[in-house]
Amino acid sequence: MTQTASIIGKATARVPGSCGELAQGMVGGAYFLVTCPIDLYSTATATLYEGRGSVDAPPDAPKSRRAAELTLARCGRRDADVRLMLSSPLPRGKGMASSTADVSATIAATADALRAELPAEQIAQLALQIEPSDGVMLPGIAMLDHKKGSSIRTLGAPPPMRVVALDFGGNIDTLAFNGVNRDSALKSMEAEFSDALALIEQGIRDGSASDIGAGATLSAIANQRLLYKPQLDAALRLAEGLGAVGVNAAHSGTVLGILFEDDADLTEYAVSHVWENLLGIRQIYNRRIVSGGVVLVDADAPDTSVEASLWRRLRL
Repeated sequence: MTQTASIIGKATARVPGSCGELAQGMVGGAYFLVTCPIDLYSTATATLYEGRGSVDAPPDAPKSRRAAELTLARCGRRDADVRLMLSSPLPRGKGMASSTADVSATIAATADALRAELPAEQIAQLALQIEPSDGVMLPGIAMLDHKKGSSIRTLGAPPPMRVVALDFGGNIDTLAFNGVNRDSALKSMEAEFSDALALIEQGIRDGSASDIGAGATLSAIANQRLLYKPQLDAALRLAEGLGAVGVNAAHSGTVLGILFEDDADLTEYAVSHVWENLLGIRQIYNRRIVSGGVVLVDADAPDTSVEASLWRRLRL
């Protein structure tokens, strides 16, 4: 990529991270994950130049580099080079979808800079070529086969909810974790996963944070047999005392979440209470649960900063 090459396109996209998942497991012999997107976002800007298909990406973002390469190939554009910039407050290795958010934002920004339209489902399929992925690029609260992409659907918009995400330190290599075959254990827990999923789907249909919280709690408890979190029991007791609707977990990460109806005062109190009562806590994120999905900067907006731009959301 030369400094004198002509710019042929530029676009910016953002994708939310997550606080783990509302549920994850296996039902009917198929893997599934239900997203828990939050209002922390990864932002990618792709600048395209005349070239031969090379990608200039941050050295610590090999997955995003690969995402840009796959997008060029998907769009049939080997005549363009990509310069990629990434910005994200999401910590890595915690189960907060940092890689998925980076990769999805990269795919969307690269495609938009090429003036190519990739629906959210196609972005998910490209992301899954790189690694098992969260579904935060999909609208609303979404359910997908996070390993094979055999099923992808939106369950609906979340009711007003907040999550106090708890980081006790440490990290998980999600690619290595998901590379281990746990099918036998997962199949033995299908009844629990089915119950969890039914409650979450009902909660989304009815706008019931309580049902969503109950389903997420079932899934978090079941997951202890796959990735044990020593702080879960204490978090459950604390959640009950604080009037939370439940807890959730990063099923292949380290974070736990305490789920609430959308009450900012209560969650601020919860944050201070957690600092005082949970041993080993390293970081707390008090965030809103939001609808997932990729959003793109409107090229006609007078100010193209993330804060001031008009955004358009990709369809499924």
